Amino acid sequence: MRRHLLAAALLLPLAGHVSAAEYYGTLEPFAKRAVYFLMTDRFVNGDQSNDQRQQGGANKTFDRPVAGAPAGESDNIGYLGGDFKGIENNADYIKEMGFDAIWLTPIVDNPDEAFTGGDAVQWKGMFQDKGKTGYHGYWGSNFYKVDEHLPSEDLDFGMLNHELSERGIHTVLDIVANHGSPAFSMPSPQPKYGQIFDKDGILVADHHNLPAAKLDPANNPLHRFFNTKTEMVQLSDLNENNPAVMDYLTGAYLQWIDQGADAFRIDTIKHMPLSFWAEFSRRIRAKHPDFFLFAEAFDYDAGKIAPFSWAENGGISVLDFPLKAKLADAFGHRQAGFETLADALHLDSGLYQNPYELMTFYDNHDMPRLDAKDSGFIDAHNWLFTARGIPVIYYGSETGFMRGKAEHEGNRNYYGQQRIDAGLKHPIYLALQRIANIRRESPALQQGLQLNLLLKGDRAAFLRVFQHGDVTQTALVLLNKGDKPARFDLKHHLQGGEWRSAINGNSVRIDAGKPRLKTEVPAHGVEVLLFEGAITAPELITALDRLQAGKARRTTGG
Repeated sequence: MRRHLLAAALLLPLAGHVSAAEYYGTLEPFAKRAVYFLMTDRFVNGDQSNDQRQQGGANKTFDRPVAGAPAGESDNIGYLGGDFKGIENNADYIKEMGFDAIWLTPIVDNPDEAFTGGDAVQWKGMFQDKGKTGYHGYWGSNFYKVDEHLPSEDLDFGMLNHELSERGIHTVLDIVANHGSPAFSMPSPQPKYGQIFDKDGILVADHHNLPAAKLDPANNPLHRFFNTKTEMVQLSDLNENNPAVMDYLTGAYLQWIDQGADAFRIDTIKHMPLSFWAEFSRRIRAKHPDFFLFAEAFDYDAGKIAPFSWAENGGISVLDFPLKAKLADAFGHRQAGFETLADALHLDSGLYQNPYELMTFYDNHDMPRLDAKDSGFIDAHNWLFTARGIPVIYYGSETGFMRGKAEHEGNRNYYGQQRIDAGLKHPIYLALQRIANIRRESPALQQGLQLNLLLKGDRAAFLRVFQHGDVTQTALVLLNKGDKPARFDLKHHLQGGEWRSAINGNSVRIDAGKPRLKTEVPAHGVEVLLFEGAITAPELITALDRLQAGKARRTTGG
């Protein structure tokens, strides 16, 4: 029986309509989700019959260890067998951990050999592709075709989505529009590298192993899909100004929606202009209104990534890189105080279209994993699943897997069924499961307005308020990331009444005449107190009115 049943019983919507001011961070349905991000090939090998272990010949694609690894460490740039079956076999594990969305790396067909161009991959190296394969999925050659390493005879992409949907899990599909596969610098041309095929398998673009500057789109139709510039290493750069490219990409990705994809994560969005994304979003949502899109704009400057979220630019949410940097400071070895997070929240700055729809995370596949103690992961999860935003957790973080490791140092190592089975009693896993399932049942934690009461040192206190339609709930969150119990003495912006703990079910009474809360939170602990009535405290109403008015982007006067 799941531990959060008691909390769930406390969170039923009010029977009557709430005749009070409306307070919420967002009404976006996807904000109710928590996302488990897995690199499909590196999660679990559920079906060895699709491993393609002999593929590629001399440039084999399966199991290619990175040279130079110290004793006892490893990294691999070949396929390792993870597939749709591995995801299906562990869907219940992911759901019971508290997640109801799975972000899969791209599923489209990638080249069938290891790349022979570029610079050789070295231990701890960056921007090196020689010897690497398309195990990650980001080197698309046919965007209409699923890669042969992923499906099983009885489980294609559509079937996987059906199985996940039956468990209440949404599928987030990672998509690429900026680039195809590595396209030049090979000693001799390799099949599929620098090539793009349509849904019928017909070649529609070919880089011909030429540097971008030597392409001739004016005279060679197969060059017209590409720009005559290079943005990233040897990757083919798709021409955002060619209408055929837009037609090709939107046609392919609409196909995957028809097979059950519930949302898209867009790779390398900042390498294409805002006008491209406005049109891309328009085409997707013309057939699937309100389809949720979020993107990687890899930049720690909020002013540079916010425009992607604006309605006129497609209304595409973004991964919250600026907050990510602060989370690593607060929960990693530096152990900066909670105050370091305040400015990155943008609760009323009007910078983002809506800050409550940002995807919050502390690491991923393109950067070193969080370098923290077990307690640091626990503290980070307690924050991510109670504060504003939609939490994203990278596979293996539930056990601190490969903590601190970068891409060619083990960041993307194979996780496997044994680690999943062994991790069920891990302290990080148990604490994550508790707070994630509390969020799953709480409209306030999912979509509520956030009012900070205290962000200082090892202590954080804030309210999440959701008061909309027939549902009203306020959560008072208390966090302690210190090694000792922490005392809280709160006197302002409190609502009088009966509150119930989502952690242990205990009741707490706050006096309406002189509201004050004095309590203690254990080391590396969290308390979530829930109030089910409408907000009536005048001081609190004033603060919430200000936040409600200022949370979203102001479209007039800048």
